Amino acid sequence: MKSSLDTIFAAAIAGLPSSQPLAIACSGGLDSSVLLHLARALGRPLFAFHIHHGLSANADAWEAHCAAESARLGVTFASRRINVNGAREGIEASARQARYAALGELCREHGVTLLLTAHHLDDQAETLLLQLARGAGPAGLSGMDAANHAPALLGSADLVLARPLLQASRQQLEAYAREHGIAHIEDESNLDTRYARNALRHTVMPALAAAFPGYQERFARSAAHAQSAQRLLTELAQQDLQACARDGGIDVEALRALSADRRNNLLRHWFAVEGIRIPSASWLLEMTTQLLEAREDANLLVTHPDREVRRYRGRLYLAPKQRELAGTREDIFEDAPFQHFRWRGEASLAFPDYGGTLHFDVAEGGCAPEWLREQLLTISFRRGGERLKLAPNRPTRGLKQHYQALDIPAWERGRLPVVGIPGQLLYAAGLGMDCHNIVQGRNDCVVLRWQPE
Repeated sequence: MKSSLDTIFAAAIAGLPSSQPLAIACSGGLDSSVLLHLARALGRPLFAFHIHHGLSANADAWEAHCAAESARLGVTFASRRINVNGAREGIEASARQARYAALGELCREHGVTLLLTAHHLDDQAETLLLQLARGAGPAGLSGMDAANHAPALLGSADLVLARPLLQASRQQLEAYAREHGIAHIEDESNLDTRYARNALRHTVMPALAAAFPGYQERFARSAAHAQSAQRLLTELAQQDLQACARDGGIDVEALRALSADRRNNLLRHWFAVEGIRIPSASWLLEMTTQLLEAREDANLLVTHPDREVRRYRGRLYLAPKQRELAGTREDIFEDAPFQHFRWRGEASLAFPDYGGTLHFDVAEGGCAPEWLREQLLTISFRRGGERLKLAPNRPTRGLKQHYQALDIPAWERGRLPVVGIPGQLLYAAGLGMDCHNIVQGRNDCVVLRWQPE
């Protein structure tokens, strides 16, 4: 007769793909050792993946133990060594991120699309307590899913991360290990209460168990309620995002019309969709305050660790973070505002100070190559007053007017270089060639093209 743990595992596995090989994230500890024993009985291609963190003097012995136990069970074993950086308060997060990235690599190398981890009911309770201590909202209090895709962690959208023991308690796992004589290692760092999770496990949770027996199941129910609430919030945010999206950004007036809670919900969802870290409540408040109170013509910039939040023509954008370019620093170019160069027939020339590469494409309707070779060319960022005529039947206009007509945001214009000869503009990145030196009727002409980094 199967134990309750067998039943829990079998029920969880029944809802997962059955025709593909699977892997166990195997640390060698109690939880993953029990999971490996359970999964071995499935009779399907099985891998045990071990991550060597190098944080303990016993790490080599743990790797050897996992390899030996896998061999005893007839399970294919593979390991990966990683380097973990970070201060003590951040080492848990750093180790987790590096571990999952390595597990994702191992899965791809061995053709595995289903990765099992041994998280259980007590882990779920610990996670909820940690999130409460951090002041998390519904998304953080939703806990762990029984199965989900985690491309940000694992590096692949095709890989399913499943936790088939999430309904089992640590006590059940311990009983199962004793019953089946399952050997496992003990990580001494699990006793170090300077780590937040260990502090909960060894101090707070025993007190909870004494005062509220079975609290883990009730915490799991609370997590399920939070998951349901978060699903509703996500559905609402998707509707609001669709209604407020305009030209690759968010319409500021449509955003302003929403209530503060609904606006914040939309912005958090937008950040998640863009694959960047969800901002804190204080940062979000600062951003929305600047957004809604700044003058219409203000060049709004709020810096996020992953992106720059910009406003342009009534739209909010998440722009890539940009490195400082030497070509924009007046201390370097105050005596030589232009960088001089000559073209000698190269297909392209790199200009790292200006953040990109200038290409010289052969085309019909461009500069005559023999003429271009004779010119002393200059490259610079726009200094003001430059004018460009894009076609004989179009007027000569200032670069600012051209940029506005093409809806190029103001923050991008300052990083678009111009190329010319003394007293004349030949080309403006993002706009095109000036028509005054264009030769028609030849297919060996040269057209300039700027490619940013």
